[in-house]
Amino acid sequence: ALGSGAFLVEVCRQLAEVLVQAWAFHGEKPQIPSDEDELLHARRLIAQRCLYGLDRNPMAVDLAKLSLWLVTLAKDHPFTFLDHALRTGDSLVGLTNEQITSFNWQISPQQSFLREMLEKRLKRASECRKEILAAGDDMLPGLKRQKLDLADEALNMLREAGDLVIAAFFSGSNAKQREEARNKAIADFESFDKKIDFQAHKNITKALSDLKQGEKPVLPFHWEIEFPEVFSGTNPGFDAIAGNPPFAGRTTAYEGNREGYLEWLKELHEGSHGNADLVAHFFRRAFSLIRRGGTFGLIATNTIGQGDTRSTGLRWICTHGGNIYAARKRYKWPGEAAVVVSVVHVTKGPLQGPFVLDGHQVPLITAYLFHEGGHEDPKRLKANDQKSFQGCVVVGRGFIFDDSGQDTLAWPLSEMDRLIKKNPRNAERIFPFISGEDVNTSPTHSHKRYVINFGDMSEEEAGRWPDLIDMVERRVRIEREALLKKSWSQAKQKRVKNWWQFSSTAKALYIAISDLDRVVAISAMSKYVAFTFVPTGVVYSHNLIVIASPLMNLFSVLQSHVHESWVQLQSSTLEDRQGYRPTDCFETFPFPENVGSDAALEGVGKVYYDFRADLMVRNNEGLTKTYNRFHNPDETSPDILRLRELHDAMDRTVLDAYGWTDIQPTCEFLLDYEEENEDEESGSARRRKKPWRYRWPDEVRDEVLARLLKLNAERAEEERRRGVTAKRGAKKKAGKRRKVKSDPNQINLIDIG
Repeated sequence: ALGSGAFLVEVCRQLAEVLVQAWAFHGEKPQIPSDEDELLHARRLIAQRCLYGLDRNPMAVDLAKLSLWLVTLAKDHPFTFLDHALRTGDSLVGLTNEQITSFNWQISPQQSFLREMLEKRLKRASECRKEILAAGDDMLPGLKRQKLDLADEALNMLREAGDLVIAAFFSGSNAKQREEARNKAIADFESFDKKIDFQAHKNITKALSDLKQGEKPVLPFHWEIEFPEVFSGTNPGFDAIAGNPPFAGRTTAYEGNREGYLEWLKELHEGSHGNADLVAHFFRRAFSLIRRGGTFGLIATNTIGQGDTRSTGLRWICTHGGNIYAARKRYKWPGEAAVVVSVVHVTKGPLQGPFVLDGHQVPLITAYLFHEGGHEDPKRLKANDQKSFQGCVVVGRGFIFDDSGQDTLAWPLSEMDRLIKKNPRNAERIFPFISGEDVNTSPTHSHKRYVINFGDMSEEEAGRWPDLIDMVERRVRIEREALLKKSWSQAKQKRVKNWWQFSSTAKALYIAISDLDRVVAISAMSKYVAFTFVPTGVVYSHNLIVIASPLMNLFSVLQSHVHESWVQLQSSTLEDRQGYRPTDCFETFPFPENVGSDAALEGVGKVYYDFRADLMVRNNEGLTKTYNRFHNPDETSPDILRLRELHDAMDRTVLDAYGWTDIQPTCEFLLDYEEENEDEESGSARRRKKPWRYRWPDEVRDEVLARLLKLNAERAEEERRRGVTAKRGAKKKAGKRRKVKSDPNQINLIDIG
């Protein structure tokens, strides 16, 4: 991503200064032309022999050439010749020599007829390019242009072969179509190479035209053949790469590129994720292009150490021979836009510390840009297995009784009352239905709806409640059949077959809480990480996450900034709402030892919970409105100030439970920034601020997260040594179904016997 060439200009300046120092140190200053001083002469040599650049925008390449001409301008010398080194193409779309000779985007042991051709043509091109590099100002630009034309002529057949492979990939929407197109391209290329086959030539021309023209053209660039002098020898690759690659989330990357571009990136970089920011792929590409012992320094979005972007980029690099030796995790970009970026420096191969993270010496910099905790994703812990669950996935509004007026397919509450009055047995299969919205908006977390639930019963068993199954058949069955007709899937077909059952009855959840009278719960997607207690004996909606515990000790840890920081690291967001996934947020979280028996955690949690519950009732405000005030720096009411004090005390107690008494955090009102968005009407970039948060400073959060990651790794390793690992979702062997005794005073939500 060459852009205007600003990075190359600065590299040219800095390398030239070092070169001048080297001349002085070794006493070997060359003869300096009369129209140059030694610094300008050094710049011209660096520009001619050391610098390379690439951008898929031809105008950017021309601008970069102009920038370097200005910084190397000498009165009596022509402009520095740069055409051999500053090129046009897509940095992320191209093949290696091995892939070209295999005529495949995958590495194949089968070598084609291209092997001999590649070696001969690369040798011819390299000889011409070496003459250009060695000549300096002794060869006129016109002659250099001729030499470059000869090199390009030698490479054209290889470029065409590589481009055809790329064209085959982008011409199909699945693996089968792409492979068919590749085989056809092989046949056309071989046919045209052996004899003048006009139909083959026509096919090749059309394939390349379709790839490189149109609204979103793809301009492949095969690094190893374009810069053969860089990728020859026993340790091929660049010595260093510097730049500011583009940032683009999944949607932006998809909309800004040809269909199939994201699939290509996943093919290019093994282990990559489709949700990763585009910048992660530039990190991967840079790592693949540097030699052993080489280095790159890139500017990145400040999410480079988070989520799928981290997993695709830095995690893979750090687990495949890369070492981060310096990083600035949060750097406010100079200028008017409030952009916060990360600056990351990586070397390929072993390197001894200490390293530099945010100006401090550390023994390690992880893929998270922390000083400890490892590079890998945290492991799910057996100690947390089968304790956190998603609620029931209903799929069928005809199961529900609701008077909100928002759902025309739901039954009115008056109909429920009529049915129970008609036959009291109907109440046995009608349950309170509580959702994430209820938890967040009601001061008492009360439900507004009810739901018909037959659990895992057969159709015959459910028929013992004829009024209810008739209602479900009249609305749910019809609704599900309509959805299946619209688009088929195995899951939809199963729902139609078992139309009287929920899509997911959350069976494991109800087994886990069968002896409890209350559980901890949180909305699956919420503005704030806010936990509470809800009663059992109800049906929990799919957008409610349930923790199978009644303990106040556990609530204290979950509601603390310790766990909130973990959630923000582990789970995704939607607009300004935070997601909470049990597998990522709860099962991986390393709780303090003996959390269930810690009296201090129980005490501080009870005080906080009771005060918050009373506050919500007095103000008739739910969790969301209460925490809106909690995080508002202008809110100074005594009750909110007290709630903040109690939260701080709870945080302190949780940190003490971990034994982290050296961490002394003070919450502040801090404001983050979202990714840059483009105003659709004006087309100009704008910033959108996130809400204020009463939270720990970033440095404190980073320290806590680094320790949690380290603790997770230690716990996971201990479980591995003991032969126990989390196996959530594993299929059980067929056998007798477990009989569970039910409380005669508690309604069975699901048939588990």
